[in-house]
Amino acid sequence: MAPKRHATYHTSYEDRAALPSTSPLQIYLLHLIALKKTNLCVSADVSTTAELLSVAEEVGDSICILKTHADIIDDWGDRTVRGLREVARRKRFLIFEDRKFGDIGSTVQKQYTSGPLQIAKWAEITNAHIFPGPAIISSLKAAAQITINTYNSTVSTEISGGTPSIDDDETSDDEYDGIPADDHSSINPEAWTTGVIHATSIENGVGLTNGDAMGLSVHGASQRERRKLSVISLSTTIHTTTELRSPTHAPAFGTFPEPTQSDALAKLRPTPYLRGLLLLAEMSSEGNLLTGSYTQQCLDMARKQPDFVLGFIAQHSLNSEDGDNFITMTPGVSLPPAGTEGDAWKGDGKGQQYNDPR
Repeated sequence: MAPKRHATYHTSYEDRAALPSTSPLQIYLLHLIALKKTNLCVSADVSTTAELLSVAEEVGDSICILKTHADIIDDWGDRTVRGLREVARRKRFLIFEDRKFGDIGSTVQKQYTSGPLQIAKWAEITNAHIFPGPAIISSLKAAAQITINTYNSTVSTEISGGTPSIDDDETSDDEYDGIPADDHSSINPEAWTTGVIHATSIENGVGLTNGDAMGLSVHGASQRERRKLSVISLSTTIHTTTELRSPTHAPAFGTFPEPTQSDALAKLRPTPYLRGLLLLAEMSSEGNLLTGSYTQQCLDMARKQPDFVLGFIAQHSLNSEDGDNFITMTPGVSLPPAGTEGDAWKGDGKGQQYNDPR
């Protein structure tokens, strides 16, 4: 007798998006899959920016995720990131950088946010091994949140100029000739105040601190000299916006079904600036060690941080308990070239074992 399948196996993508355990990025991805009618993720194993953008353009309408290996792109740079993000926005797919993090927490944080790749800035999804322990998840999650907070905060500065409102006709210069040289007069400090407008993020309840007023004093100046000074007002405003971290199950993505796919996609909101992690629970390469208890520990760790762990790289669904709603991405799925039959397309000769899409 075949084992009973988990409830998510029989649940539509739209209904899975409404389950209480679903994270905001999962919600978006599940609706995207339903709207585009595709659950395909294409691996773009190319070596130049031109090739990467060409692949993205060619397959973008037919996929929900594009998987990249940024460290094999010979000319990777800002132009690559801008081009890839533009295609992803226009074609409506997420970007998954297959980095496979596997180091101590402080190191993976730097690998994720810094260096020449700065993955956290442009890839919605990345992945990691758990052999360093559960801290790799919390460390990547913390780095992702800093990246999101930085993106959501913008700083603008306004500078205005003028002259003091002292009427030369009202007071004679001679009245001030006797002011001692050590008189400590100052321009109104309010003219030099740095004002900080702050908004408190509802996601963590932490607000920014208001700036203190700053004054500029002019020592030993005569009234005539003080009248000639210009007054400059400098104001800095910090604007903070917030991405919702708690799933909101209101119909935010339009009503299903729409007359056409293009109509439905037109109602889909822009991709939220959120980040998620996949854990490598199983692999498709021959002789890999990601089996048994290791796979189970991946599942156990994921259940403790479902707001950041989207799911797994695995050969089958790992959803097994009530409340599990993880996404499984299965590697090694490939179509044989035309004319290839039988076992001739079962691997790449380097350990990879291919699976049929069915």
